[in-house]
Amino acid sequence: MIKILHLSDIHLGSGFSHGRINPETGLNTRLEDFVATLGRCIDRALSEPVDLVLFGGDAFPDATPPPYIQQAFARQFHRLVEAGVPTVLLVGNHDQHSQGAGGASLCIYRTLGVPNVIVGDRLDSHTIQTRNGAVQVITLPWLTRSTLLTRPETEGLSMSEVGHLLLDRLRVALEGEIRKLDPSIPTVLLAHLMADAATYGAERFLAVGKGFTIPLSLITRDCFDYVALGHVHRYQILCQQPLVVYPGSIERVDFSEEKEEKGFVLVELEQGKVQMEFCPLPVRSFRTIELDLSEEDEPQTALLEAIASELVEDAVVRLIYQLRPEQIDLLDDSLIREALSSAHNYTIHPELISQLSRPRLPELGIGTTIEPLQALQAYLQNREDLRDLQEPILEAAQRLLTDEMAWSGSIGLTIDLDDAPLVEPAETQLRLL
Repeated sequence: MIKILHLSDIHLGSGFSHGRINPETGLNTRLEDFVATLGRCIDRALSEPVDLVLFGGDAFPDATPPPYIQQAFARQFHRLVEAGVPTVLLVGNHDQHSQGAGGASLCIYRTLGVPNVIVGDRLDSHTIQTRNGAVQVITLPWLTRSTLLTRPETEGLSMSEVGHLLLDRLRVALEGEIRKLDPSIPTVLLAHLMADAATYGAERFLAVGKGFTIPLSLITRDCFDYVALGHVHRYQILCQQPLVVYPGSIERVDFSEEKEEKGFVLVELEQGKVQMEFCPLPVRSFRTIELDLSEEDEPQTALLEAIASELVEDAVVRLIYQLRPEQIDLLDDSLIREALSSAHNYTIHPELISQLSRPRLPELGIGTTIEPLQALQAYLQNREDLRDLQEPILEAAQRLLTDEMAWSGSIGLTIDLDDAPLVEPAETQLRLL
């Protein structure tokens, strides 16, 4: 039986905006979080001990991370080298150059000839001798259409057609690697890709326009005992036979992963038999507190009670609240910040809203069609805080409409008002911060 630790999407050096500088180390606290979490993964690999570590790609946010971040990554994986644990480092989309080629942040390990470290920057097969027997690993790094776009045979093809052509070539190339396999040795496919059956998160938008979706049927082959995937940040099992697993990222990158559990996967592999266990990691909490204060008589009290009801200590907190302009003076910013002071990091996002009341503005009733200046004048007359500015605002609006008419020759705008809240300009929102 061969024990494997499968982790992915470390993204070391991400999320600095959610941390602060540690005065004792000079490092961003979120970098320290990521390094500590990676250290826990390596700790488990050594304590089991495992026979092989598979990394599914995306070591850093980009292909050229600062040296101190590369060193932090190298220190952790060097522990595996010292222990004689073979490691496969797969190249993900964030590990590639912007042109979609190479893996600058990881290929240095092959250049230096680091023992027992294999860099998967191409579709290739590797037979790895572990303490408990041999295992075959096929590496499939992140593929992009750009690998074909500069070739003559793709001239005049749409992006969709180029994608189909690349998939056809991938099928042929993968079949070639499969034919090289020794059927008596367990086989793992290690791939960084978007599978069509996966539940995506933020990573889908981070790679938009650069990659493409691969059918699950392409990688669920009988010859694979285990399919170790990377790229999608949410842990999920896509198939049971063979076992196809995304372990997810090891740390929360942003608030889109607020509710996701983070961890890695331990695999016990034998020929024709595989078992796995998802191992959660104790990562820093992300919490969003969102509430509407616009109807509250005492918005300060309601806001402080909402904060007190959440577990904000040592968490990364995002406070979002809506209120009316006339409620601004009812909030004490210092009290809000004091209530959030136990958080590791927090941001405050106030949103000013005002609702046009139908009884007060009958001239702007449902289905009413009026000229833009008339609508603006009716609005300003019912805003006490803007009455003193009514004349210059109307003059400016008239100039804008005149300039538009001069440019286009005519204008025929009508306004059909609904019940949607009006959001105040960003400059007004800044007064709350």
